[in-house]
Amino acid sequence: MTAQAHILQSTIETLTAPGKGILAADESLKTIQKRFAPYSIECTDTARRDYRQMLFTAPDLGKYIAGVILYEETLFQKTEKGESLPKVLEQQGILPGIKVDLGLINLVPFEEKVTEGLDGLEARLLKYKVEGARFAKWRAVFNIGDYKPSWAAMEANALLLARYAAICQSVGIVPIVEPEILMEGSHDLQTSTMITEKILNFVFRQLKIQSVCLEHMILKPSMAIPGETGPSASVAEVAKATLQVLSYTVPTAVPGIYFLSGGQSESLATAHLNEMNKQMPHAPWVLSFSYGRALQHSSLETWAGVEANIPAAQAVLLKRTRLNSEACLGRYKAEEE
Repeated sequence: MTAQAHILQSTIETLTAPGKGILAADESLKTIQKRFAPYSIECTDTARRDYRQMLFTAPDLGKYIAGVILYEETLFQKTEKGESLPKVLEQQGILPGIKVDLGLINLVPFEEKVTEGLDGLEARLLKYKVEGARFAKWRAVFNIGDYKPSWAAMEANALLLARYAAICQSVGIVPIVEPEILMEGSHDLQTSTMITEKILNFVFRQLKIQSVCLEHMILKPSMAIPGETGPSASVAEVAKATLQVLSYTVPTAVPGIYFLSGGQSESLATAHLNEMNKQMPHAPWVLSFSYGRALQHSSLETWAGVEANIPAAQAVLLKRTRLNSEACLGRYKAEEE
């Protein structure tokens, strides 16, 4: 095994530790401004730093969180005491990661989106690596609707995800591959399952073509869930459908599948993860979480930009991470909510 492969393997082993997940704290400036608005928090660089510092210094966070995905700004920020935020995470045994895509652009002439950010990616990754980043994330977005997602959108986004992953591995950074299907729409569970299978087939075909090492990547997919205005499905039905499509599409060489929450409530995202681990307790991959809002929402609501609220907000975050840790092991109890 080469030195680069040893680094990648070490990162994978840390990220896939039993009962641990990944905190997605990589909200863009536009997104975190929306999150702050209901609490009248001015979205300054200091406020963003204070919020993320509150999250990262939560006592014992490392018991349940193996890695944190950072926004580029956060990777270079320092605490009030002058310590870098990545170092704060490392002191808890948590690996810093970095969102590297540059957002969505129109896929002309289709009314769909692709993700940009490949230009100069290798140079950026090397810079992020110096600051402590051990893994990265790239998000592709798909809508379900009339004739969507198109073949063109699936092919283009799959190629971009695979090129990104190959570039990451070439510099010793583990790629998180995130094909997200948005919950917008009136589609049912069967349609969601069918589209998820198609997209994952496109993604893994391109990963193979681009010679991405599957053992040194993490998949971050959507669960197979009906559209937000579509027919409802039970927790057991969602878990069964999701596991079925993953079994059809994801090679066993992939070490971990870390689900995004994608607009689900905190408790529902946890319940779905728990049910999957109960239905498939010996899955060939680690089934875990890489949630953003589904870990942070109640904590942000409790903090509300007030320093005195930090201990209570951290306690809320610890509870959510603990419950999801238990869900990774199929031991979550809804009555603990």
